[in-house]
Amino acid sequence: MSISHFIREIGRGKHGARDLSREQAADLMGQVLDGKVSDMQLGAFCIAMRVKGETADEMAGCLDATHQRLNTLSNHGGSPIVVLPSYNGSRRLPLLTPLLALLLNQQGLRVLVHGGNTEDTRVSTADVMQALGLPVLNTMRPLQAHETAYVPTEVLCPGLWQLLQVRRQIGLRNTGHSLVKLMNPIAGPSLLVASYTHPEYEASMLQTLQMTQAHAMLLRGTEGEPVADPRRMRKSVLLLGGDIHETHDPQDQTSAEHAAYPMGLDVLATAHYIRTLAQTPSAVPAPLQQQVSLLCKLATAIR
Repeated sequence: MSISHFIREIGRGKHGARDLSREQAADLMGQVLDGKVSDMQLGAFCIAMRVKGETADEMAGCLDATHQRLNTLSNHGGSPIVVLPSYNGSRRLPLLTPLLALLLNQQGLRVLVHGGNTEDTRVSTADVMQALGLPVLNTMRPLQAHETAYVPTEVLCPGLWQLLQVRRQIGLRNTGHSLVKLMNPIAGPSLLVASYTHPEYEASMLQTLQMTQAHAMLLRGTEGEPVADPRRMRKSVLLLGGDIHETHDPQDQTSAEHAAYPMGLDVLATAHYIRTLAQTPSAVPAPLQQQVSLLCKLATAIR
């Protein structure tokens, strides 16, 4: 098999490239994940899609192919599991994705964080969660009550992990990095927290979540992480079954600046900071408190 006919469509440059249908994108991504393409074709695919940009149809197709190959975690009863895709890590701001998970645990929700490192210059969620003593899943198992666990992408889908690692060879993000932020490995009730880094991604990610009928929160995260920016309120959209349930746009709200907010923390300092905040709810930045409140409210609406 070959993806050369797809590359001819998507590789015509920014203005000449043609979009793929959902079915075509699923076919292409399926071949990539199954390792059926050459290294040259894989590199061409990654660069062509980087130049063209993915449409909602293409992302939905890529998710279709991924979910067919995904090792899932079963949730047959109880409250939905909150899914936090964590792939960016942090460069300047403290990495507060594990804090969000612990705060949700305190509210009675279980949390699955999935992720993996594709560069070595940032503090990673995997390292911070290990420092916090949170479990890492090497095989999929049900989550216990009030539990947060981390699962590496390699456990969920080895082919997808290989696609993410292409970044180390060519130095550019690829479709896989967009895909994982929309990936939900729960079989059963769940709530995905999807984040974007730049405003131009908001519309396409929202369309993809609508097409895939997701229960989700979509927000502009902190340094690409699915956690609210602790310095200011940002827009978030809540979806139930792909339908917009609520939109929160804080443009008219006062900024939530924290004068003593720490910068540039390493792994151990980040873990210590998270423990301190988790034990002192009043010290948690207001945007994170609001995010937790919205996620709890949305979780109760999921059947």
